[in-house]
Amino acid sequence: MAFVNLKNKEIQVKIVYYGPGRGGKTSNLEYIYGKFAKRINTEMVTVKTHGDRTLFFDFLPFDIGIINGYDVKIQLYTVPGQVKYNATRRLVLRGVDGIVFVADAMAVRREKNILALKNLQENLAAYKKSIFKIPFVMQYNKMDLKEQGIPLLPVKTLERDLNSQLKTPSFPASAVLGQNVVATLKRIISLTVASIKKDLV
Repeated sequence: MAFVNLKNKEIQVKIVYYGPGRGGKTSNLEYIYGKFAKRINTEMVTVKTHGDRTLFFDFLPFDIGIINGYDVKIQLYTVPGQVKYNATRRLVLRGVDGIVFVADAMAVRREKNILALKNLQENLAAYKKSIFKIPFVMQYNKMDLKEQGIPLLPVKTLERDLNSQLKTPSFPASAVLGQNVVATLKRIISLTVASIKKDLV
């Protein structure tokens, strides 16, 4: 459940970008930070974990609107991708309201995507949350690599591997070029805010 700050009349909504190492979680947030810099009034906080190229987390609230007279602030986080940082991943998921799963479309990463999704399911279960009940968007990143001749998994295969049961909104994307990065963000925000409104009724 989103954190409600009665004093400031604010609802803080936490969205976490999850997925395999080097899949593009950080690139998504860097693109968003650059694109919406004028609407973000905090610094992007990055804590590097030893040996992991991925950022520990990013934090950037930006104002969305009002629910029941409360301002809504969105906080975006990434988790470290490597398995050895699982305790940190789990910690970042505490209090999560919505999730973007960033899958790596490169053919060689197929197994890593499946394992990362399974890991997410386990870590959510530790907080008694179901992957099937939380607002969730799937993103298939690195679609731009096709032009460089790098073998990619077809969207059909990615959908079958990762989304056949979840049946959640999904976007083929390129975080580096910004393709569908904002569309992914808008969809997860609208799903999450709708879910919070329902809970507050």
